[in-house]
Amino acid sequence: MKKRLIVFFTCILLVFSITGCGSSSDDSSTSSSGEALTVSMSGSTSMEDLVKLLSEKVKTNDPSITLNGEFIGSSAGVEQLLSGNSDIGNASRNLSDDEKASGAVENIVCYDGIAIIENSANTTTNLTKDQLIAIYKGEITNWSDVGGPDLPITVVGRESGSGTREAFESLLDLEDQCALAQELDSNGAVISVVNRTEGAIGYASLNLVDDSTTLVNKLTLDGVEATEATIKSEEYSLFRPFVMATLGEIDTQNDAVKALFDYIQSDAGQEDISSLGLIPAE
Repeated sequence: MKKRLIVFFTCILLVFSITGCGSSSDDSSTSSSGEALTVSMSGSTSMEDLVKLLSEKVKTNDPSITLNGEFIGSSAGVEQLLSGNSDIGNASRNLSDDEKASGAVENIVCYDGIAIIENSANTTTNLTKDQLIAIYKGEITNWSDVGGPDLPITVVGRESGSGTREAFESLLDLEDQCALAQELDSNGAVISVVNRTEGAIGYASLNLVDDSTTLVNKLTLDGVEATEATIKSEEYSLFRPFVMATLGEIDTQNDAVKALFDYIQSDAGQEDISSLGLIPAE
């Protein structure tokens, strides 16, 4: 009986020994200390492409770091940060005074233009800022009033809490004044609805409005096209920051968050930002 017990425990020890040796082979998913590092990010849907690209590139640069992104809107993302449920709150707008007073630090990583788009069947090519404001207030309701066809205007915008909407309304002094026919929960949804709705007008993040892949027209504003060059020169007035907010300054964050910001500020990170049609912060 004793011999059988000795053989039994010897086998168990061998199994644990083999298993332990095998577990040390996957060092690619851990830091040098053997600990995997995760950065949790939540917030702006406009920043989804940026977060996904950074997630891929940061992982390539340092396999121990994983970025987990949740795209729930700017205000909700900052709330997640302030409640301690995210390392970073992504906002496609400046932080409010209340958010800053609660401890959120505004880290601007780049700038994005807000493009004004219309259904491709429309012939209008330009709006003045005053005309755009009047359209969104519901004071101008037909394209013929701004040099277009005799066609009712369908006004499309983002949902409450969207960073794109908050930036758009703030830049045009339109807070709580927009008469929207439809409120949509992403830039992609706005582009899709404008694409299929005759007479529709909307707004979306410039980096998502690509003439080669969408069937919407991009309007000029006061004769100025939304481009990287006109945003840098501030000739085009509708642009907003992409903010990665932290609780406290960057140098007080954990190693994974600091590594993310180090990558963003590197030459490779700046090239990633530019590749999406965004403008790196100076």
